[in-house]
Amino acid sequence: MTKPAPEPELRRLLDVMAALRHPETGCPWDKVQDFATIAPYTIEEAYEVADAIARRDFPALEDELGDLLFQVVYHARLAEEEGRFAFADVARGIADKMIRRHPHVFGDEAAREAGAHAAAWEAQKERERKARSETGTLAGVPSALPALTRAEKLTRRAARVGFDWPDAPAVLDKLEEEAAELRAELPGADPARLADELGDLLFVLANLGRKLGLDPEECLRGANRKFARRFAAMEQAAERTGRTLSEQTLDEMEAGWQAVKAAERGG
Repeated sequence: MTKPAPEPELRRLLDVMAALRHPETGCPWDKVQDFATIAPYTIEEAYEVADAIARRDFPALEDELGDLLFQVVYHARLAEEEGRFAFADVARGIADKMIRRHPHVFGDEAAREAGAHAAAWEAQKERERKARSETGTLAGVPSALPALTRAEKLTRRAARVGFDWPDAPAVLDKLEEEAAELRAELPGADPARLADELGDLLFVLANLGRKLGLDPEECLRGANRKFARRFAAMEQAAERTGRTLSEQTLDEMEAGWQAVKAAERGG
C-alpha cells in the first residue's frame, strides 16, 4: 500500500483549520474559540491517545493521533491570527530542540549509554530553563499536569539536590505516618484539614511509585481499569440470578466481588 506524502496532507489540514476559523465563512463554533476554551479538548485528546495505546487498538490510535494533531494545529492557528507564531514555527522549534538535545546523534559527540544520555538530556533541559529565566530546582514543572504525575516530577527534581527518602521502605514508613495523621482528623471532620492530610497521603504515594520505578499515574489508571472490569463482571453475575446489585446486600456484593477476583486469578 502506497503511503501518502506527509507534506500535502499537512498543508490540507492547515487549510481546513484556516477555513474553520475564517471570519466570514467559517464555522460559528470554531470562530469564537480561544486558547483557554480549546485547552481542555487538548488534554482530553492526549488521554484518548494514551487509552488507545493501552488497549493496543491501532486503528483507534491512528484516529486519536489525528485528533491530537488537530489540537496542535488549532492552537497554532490561534497564535498565527494574533501574530505570535505559526505552525511552521512550532515544527521548526521542536526539530531544533530534538537536535540540540541529541548531540550524540546529530553532533560530533560519541554515542553514550542510556544513563549518560539521560543525564545529558536533563543538563540540556536545565540550560534551556535558565535561558528562559526559569530559576529554582522545581522550575518548569507544569502546574497543569495530572496531580500524581506532577508530584512524581516535583520530587524527582528535589531528589537531584539530595532532598529525598533513602529507599522505598522509608517512604512506606512516611505513608503510615501520613495515614495516622489523616485518621486523627476523622473525628473532627474538618473538610480543609481532611483535604490537607489526604493530599499529603497521595503525595507520598506518588513518591513511593517513583522509588519503585513505577509511574503512579499509570498505576492508578491500571487500578481504574481493573475496578471497572471487575465491577462489570459482578453486575453481569448478579443479572444472571435475576437481580440487580442494588437489590443485593453489601455482604452479597462482597461475595460477588471476591468471586470475580478469584475467577480472574484462576484464569
